[in-house]
Amino acid sequence: MTKELSNKVINLKPSGIRKFFDLVSEMNDVISLGVGEPDFDTPWHIRDEGIYAFEKGKTFYTSNKGLKELRTEIVNYIKRTQGIEYDPDNEVIVTVGGSEAIDIGLRALINDGDEVIIPQPSYVSYEPCTILANAKPIIVNLKAENEFRLKPDELLSAITPKTKVLILPYPNNPTGAVMDKNDLEAIRQIIIDNDLYVLSDEIYSELSYKEKHISIATLVGMKERTILINGFSKSYAMTGWRLGYALAPKEIIKQMTKIHQFAIMCAPTISQYAAVEALKNGDEDVNLMRQSYNQRRRYLLNAFKEMGIECFEPYGAFYVFPSIKEFNMTSEEFAKRLLEEEKVAAIPGNAFGQSGEGHLRISYAYSLENLKKAMERLNRFVTKLRINVKINV
Repeated sequence: MTKELSNKVINLKPSGIRKFFDLVSEMNDVISLGVGEPDFDTPWHIRDEGIYAFEKGKTFYTSNKGLKELRTEIVNYIKRTQGIEYDPDNEVIVTVGGSEAIDIGLRALINDGDEVIIPQPSYVSYEPCTILANAKPIIVNLKAENEFRLKPDELLSAITPKTKVLILPYPNNPTGAVMDKNDLEAIRQIIIDNDLYVLSDEIYSELSYKEKHISIATLVGMKERTILINGFSKSYAMTGWRLGYALAPKEIIKQMTKIHQFAIMCAPTISQYAAVEALKNGDEDVNLMRQSYNQRRRYLLNAFKEMGIECFEPYGAFYVFPSIKEFNMTSEEFAKRLLEEEKVAAIPGNAFGQSGEGHLRISYAYSLENLKKAMERLNRFVTKLRINVKINV
């Protein structure tokens, strides 16, 4: 039957995350630190707004681009947090999560044979979405010694006459890396000189711990060549509501809307009403969650230090990316043994690109209690590994 199916789809590699969690699903009493999903419930005032919309029968299609009220609040939010002004009628689209925005953003920009630069380690969807849009992924392998930031020389070396888009995945999943204003300024002129578009995935923008997140769209000459993607899943603990958005120049949004119109129609209506409330009155909820994540982040960094495990300090998202190179195992072997021997689930770093090899992704979107139990088990595991190395030597 495979001869009747799409070769492009058949040849896509399955998600390394899902592959690993097939193993987890078959085990009991596992402490899972693998899923990038907040352990907080959606704040009650946001849930109440969704319930109220349901009770009032607000269950019909919205406009393709999303509720006007929501688009207006998105524009207000971006102006409040980034100082950029967008037109709610022509420069915003509400999508089914940030993932749909990534997909339709790439498809709206790309012609067959174009190249898309993807810094890795990064979110697992960028590469397959690029392939499905008939473009060629050009991978830039980021370095731990650079705190997984994209450097100008790395960007320059990846550009060819066919380069069309740069994906900018910061704050970063899986590393927790950030790009500050100086980092962004260092690549801005390269982007302009080479007439590139930027797809800036800022879904973790509210989870920045060192300083306020800066969007590349705020820099001179960048708004007109940037698709800014964000959403509600991470900041407001609204993963299951499936709601994201994109802001971009009018002509790009027009083409994105066309794809969205035929494939999706509109984002979930009740979710949109709830999201209006989130943007209007959710700042304090975000602050409280950020403080809690920051506490967990500091705890994990200290735990790794006490174990003698190398881990650069992440300043964004809710992941740490410790190095396990000293144990002379692949990240997949290490993660599988940790799961089997200590019942702790973490994601092998190579699930996010080859440059993630030798690392684990550990999410701290979990309770401090579970993190402490998991670190006790991890400490026991690495202690055994080090003893075995000494014995073998």
